[in-house]
Amino acid sequence: MPGDPPNTFFETYTRGLTADEFQLLFTRDAREAYRVLSRGLDAAGVDGLPWHRRWIFQLRLFFFAFTLKLSPPRRALFGIALVSAAIGGLLLFRGIALTPTRTPLMRLPLPLPAWEDGTLWLLTGFLLVNLLFVLEVLDRFTLKNDLEIAREIQTAMLPPGSLATGPLDIDGRTRPANTVGGDFYDVLSLPDGRVVIALGDVAGKGSPASLLMALLLAMLRTIVDEDTEPAALTSRLNTQIVRHAPGSRFITLFVGLYDPATDVLRYVNAGQTPPLLRRRDGRVERLETGGIALGMFEGSTYSAAETGLAAGDVLTLYSDGVTEAEDQEGTPFDEAGLERALETRAGQRAADIGAGIVSAVEAHARATKLADDLTVLVVRHAGR
Repeated sequence: MPGDPPNTFFETYTRGLTADEFQLLFTRDAREAYRVLSRGLDAAGVDGLPWHRRWIFQLRLFFFAFTLKLSPPRRALFGIALVSAAIGGLLLFRGIALTPTRTPLMRLPLPLPAWEDGTLWLLTGFLLVNLLFVLEVLDRFTLKNDLEIAREIQTAMLPPGSLATGPLDIDGRTRPANTVGGDFYDVLSLPDGRVVIALGDVAGKGSPASLLMALLLAMLRTIVDEDTEPAALTSRLNTQIVRHAPGSRFITLFVGLYDPATDVLRYVNAGQTPPLLRRRDGRVERLETGGIALGMFEGSTYSAAETGLAAGDVLTLYSDGVTEAEDQEGTPFDEAGLERALETRAGQRAADIGAGIVSAVEAHARATKLADDLTVLVVRHAGR
């Protein structure tokens, strides 16, 4: 802009850059890249090779170690870029020519590769861009590895996918939108034969939501040892979330207590998408009674309701990621899609119903990326 000093752009672009940090790019960052790529390499086998074969062997191993971490389409694109650069270099190569070269004593004509004008600058730019690309991707690989470990821990906190307790046939499954997510479910068998079932959804997704999900799951398992009545249990959870979670976070939760002696499910729905109870005769009921989401107000009160379960009834708890999954036209899977999936699998085992729902959602959203975590908990009364 007129009136700006001539070096404004340069100062803005180089803001925060120091010589020490630039040096670290080629020392610390390069060593970290070497450490990441050299994991699993046979160092003893490399050391036993002649120096010229050792370098070729290491370059080949590093190339595969890096490219195989890319997804197949990106790996193909990266390979095409390398081949294109090689072809371009060959086309610009003019041969070997005697090039005047200054030495400490004299100028000597030495046989060196000759290129079209500007080729060296192009190759240098290509190599620097690739170096930057490799360093950025390796940072993501390190983060992804940490997230994969976090996902394993998160998965281990959830109950096994399929289980049976009393007359109930239960199946739970979750698909986070990112590596880790904020959806969760739980099934707790009490000493007296009663069963607590729960499904919740932390606002947001990714690492922040997963941390809060772990906090709530730990609270639930602690409080349920002291009070199993759904309304009181939900109120105590709400108080703890308000006190210990960030103010901008809230959690929707459905919690139910099933008594096999009476075949009655007593439940509270705290802002969760209403579970669908499909009766054996095909009628569908929505379990909505409860209150607002957890973490919004410390004094929130919750009311419980109850319903009977009979042989052949199927209760499906699900997060909003199921009904809000969209196809490429923006059409959501919606509750109607969930009801269709339940209807086509009527009479099947809970595991088959759960797998069918997830498959139907993924088929609907095949051309798009899931925008939210997807979790389903199917509770089927299998009879006595």
